[in-house]
Amino acid sequence: MSSSPYAASDHDAASDDAPDPRAATPGEVTGPVLLDALELAADPDRAAAFAGSAHRVLADLVAGGAALGWVEPPSPEEVAELLDGVVAAVRAGDAALRAAYLGHRLVGLGYWQRYARPTHRPHADLEKLAVAAGSHGLGVGRALTAALVDDAREAGIEVLTLDARGDNDRALRLYASLGFTEYGRLPAFVAVGERRYDKVLCMLDFRGQPRPRH
Repeated sequence: MSSSPYAASDHDAASDDAPDPRAATPGEVTGPVLLDALELAADPDRAAAFAGSAHRVLADLVAGGAALGWVEPPSPEEVAELLDGVVAAVRAGDAALRAAYLGHRLVGLGYWQRYARPTHRPHADLEKLAVAAGSHGLGVGRALTAALVDDAREAGIEVLTLDARGDNDRALRLYASLGFTEYGRLPAFVAVGERRYDKVLCMLDFRGQPRPRH
């Protein structure tokens, strides 16, 4: 499992609140558009801007103290290299990537990857989930996580894991609502300067569940 990224975890669900459809006006988009890696690559404009947009989302979150695995905001080159690796894994059938857009604006992204250890290959880890600070409360985190869960199930992943920082109550509630269960906790494991946080380990076991038919 990957180490924490926002300070204690690779995950920031941002919000578990779905948008209220009653608040929408006629013709208004009420939720994010979710693209997978192939759909993103098929859109030249979005594909060209993706790494830069993802960097802005991630760097802004880390600067605000989010737990995404960096203490200081990552550089554009570091984010681009990370995403290149994820996309290569997607092409090899070893990962899934989702990008969330409101209009043409990237408001969130997340991905899982299979474990590299041969004996763990049936399983995958949801390594990063990030929602832009200005888009919390719109259901983006829930939509991204649910899509990545569906991708894992369709890919035949047996167990999908993730870890979250112990103080990220909102994310932990979201994961629990989508079927994840806590299977372990490392007390005061995450170090952010002098501060310490628990690392919470969660899993979603697909074994015994039917795979979707296409």
